Amino acid sequence: MTRGSYDVAVIGAGAAGLMAAIFASRAGVRVVALDGAARIGAKILISGGGRCNVTHDVIRPEDFNGNRNAIARVLRTFDVPATVAFFEELGVRLKREETGKLFPVTDKARTVVDALLRAAEKVDILTGHKVEAVERGFRIGDIEARRVVIATGGRSVPKSGSDGSGYAIVRSLGHTVTPVFPALVPLVLDHPPPLSGTSVEAELSVRSETGRVLHRERGPMLFTHFGISGPAVLDISRHWIAHQPATLHADFMPGVDLEQALIEEAKRNPHTTVANYLKRSLPSRLVDVFVNMQTTLGRLSREERREVVREMKERRLAVTRDRGFDYAEVTAGGVPLKEIDLSTMQSRTCEGLYLCGEILDVDGKIGGYNFQWAWASGRLAGLHAARFA
Repeated sequence: MTRGSYDVAVIGAGAAGLMAAIFASRAGVRVVALDGAARIGAKILISGGGRCNVTHDVIRPEDFNGNRNAIARVLRTFDVPATVAFFEELGVRLKREETGKLFPVTDKARTVVDALLRAAEKVDILTGHKVEAVERGFRIGDIEARRVVIATGGRSVPKSGSDGSGYAIVRSLGHTVTPVFPALVPLVLDHPPPLSGTSVEAELSVRSETGRVLHRERGPMLFTHFGISGPAVLDISRHWIAHQPATLHADFMPGVDLEQALIEEAKRNPHTTVANYLKRSLPSRLVDVFVNMQTTLGRLSREERREVVREMKERRLAVTRDRGFDYAEVTAGGVPLKEIDLSTMQSRTCEGLYLCGEILDVDGKIGGYNFQWAWASGRLAGLHAARFA
C-alpha cells in the first residue's frame, strides 16, 4: 500500500465508519477509510432482509442495553428527524411501516450503501485492507494519521468483516473490553416441536433459578426447524444469554386471563372443545401440538383447566443454546462508555483516538435502533476527529 499522511484515518467502513468518514471529510480535512472487506457495506446490504431498516420512528434510550444516560447523550446529537433529513439530502427517501421501522422507499439496501459512498467521494476508501494494529502516534502500516476513528464493529456476522479483531487494537491502546456475546440471535430448542413456520404473538420472559422474572419482551415469535426466532425472540435472546442459567418461558395469550375466560366460555358454550376454543385466538398447529384437548368446556375439571393455562401461558421453552455470531445481528458487550468522552467520542485513555458503533458496549432492540446508534456515534466521532485534527 502506498504510504500516505492523513488528518483522520477511519478503521472500518460499515455504517458507523462511513458516517465518521463522511462528516470528517465535510470538515475539509484529508480522510482515509480502511476496511478488510473486498466490498463496502456488506452488513448494511443484508440488513432488514436486504431492504435496510435505516432507523425507527421513535428511538428511546430504554430501547438499548448499556448505560442509558450515556447512550441518550449521544443519540440527542443526531436524532431520528436529523437522520431522515440526512438521508433525504443524499437522495434516499424513507417510508414508515406499521411497526415504526423506516426503510428506503426503494426497498433496497443497495440504495443506502450507494448514497453513503457518494457522500464519501472525498474520502480515500481502501478495501481489502485489514488493520491488525495501530501504533500510538498514529501509524497504521504505511499510513500516518493525526486522528484515528475505530469503527471495526463487533463479532456479529463475521463473514461481513466484523470478526472481533478491533478488540485487540483498542486493548493495545489502553481500553478494556467487557465480555462479548451474540445479541438479536435465534435460539435453539432441545427437540423442537413440529411447528416450523408457525408464527404467534407471545410474551417471553427470562426467569432466574428461583422463578423471578428478569426480563420480558412481547411481539411475534416464529418456530423454526432448529428452535425459535422472530422479533420477540431476537430481542430477548441477549437477556437469556446474559443471565445463564436462566430459563425462557412463553405466554401465547398475553393480556388474557385464560382461566377466567375458560370459565366464562363454559357457561356460554359448554359443548365447545378446549382445542376449538383456543383455535379462535391461536394457530391451529400450535394448539394441536401443545394442547389438543378434545374435552368440552362444560366437562373441564379445575385441574385440567389449570393445565391448559400452564401450557398456553407458562410454557417453558427448552433452550439449549443460541445460534452464535454467524446468525447474530449485533454484538452485546464491548468497550465501556465510561472510557469515552461522550461529547466527542474521544478515548479517555488515548488522546486522538475515537470510537463509535458496535465496538462500544451498546446494543439495541431489533427495528433500526442499532443503525441509529451507528449513525449518531459515527457522525459525532467524525466531526470531532476532524475538528481536533
